[in-house]
Amino acid sequence: MARSSLTREEVLEAAAALVRQHGPDALTMRKLAAELGTAVTSIYWHVGNRESLLDALVERTVQEMGAVRPAGRTPVARIVSVARGLRRELHARPHLIAMVHERGLTERMFLPAQQALVHEVHAAGLRGARAADAVRAVQFQTVGFLLVERNRERSPLQRPGEGDLWDAATAEHDPALARALALPADQERLFTASMRALVNGLLATDGG
Repeated sequence: MARSSLTREEVLEAAAALVRQHGPDALTMRKLAAELGTAVTSIYWHVGNRESLLDALVERTVQEMGAVRPAGRTPVARIVSVARGLRRELHARPHLIAMVHERGLTERMFLPAQQALVHEVHAAGLRGARAADAVRAVQFQTVGFLLVERNRERSPLQRPGEGDLWDAATAEHDPALARALALPADQERLFTASMRALVNGLLATDGG
């Protein structure tokens, strides 16, 4: 039995869930109607045709990405928190982010996070070109790290793997290093550590 009431937001949420799980090609009006337990005509009434629906999903994603907010007591902690939030949000919706990129809205999507970073680097005393470099460095490091993660996730099974390649000899007789490199990377910890090191360098007052 078809649902008697439905909101546009419910339609967009269900459509976004389908895209997140299966990609945009899996999003059809018929499948979306089945997910919502309603008629296809009801979907059209709320969001228009499929292209209009995709446009609405892109706009919704851009708005959601603007929700990244800094947290922490120090400039370094707050900037790192923005970077972590940005990575988390990008990682959670790869198919939707790809749709944003295809529609030429990537720069607009990143603007709120960049503005949050601008505020924090200003609070840390940076101005002008140094501030701009800091904002871009944080953004590029975040996106670049995420691309490496995605590439590793999609790569075929490696033979030999890291655990087979590292021993005391290949690690220059540092067995603790060899053991650590043989283990899977803790990507969240590695991202946070590398971002903190980057930000500490960017905010250094010696200008070096």
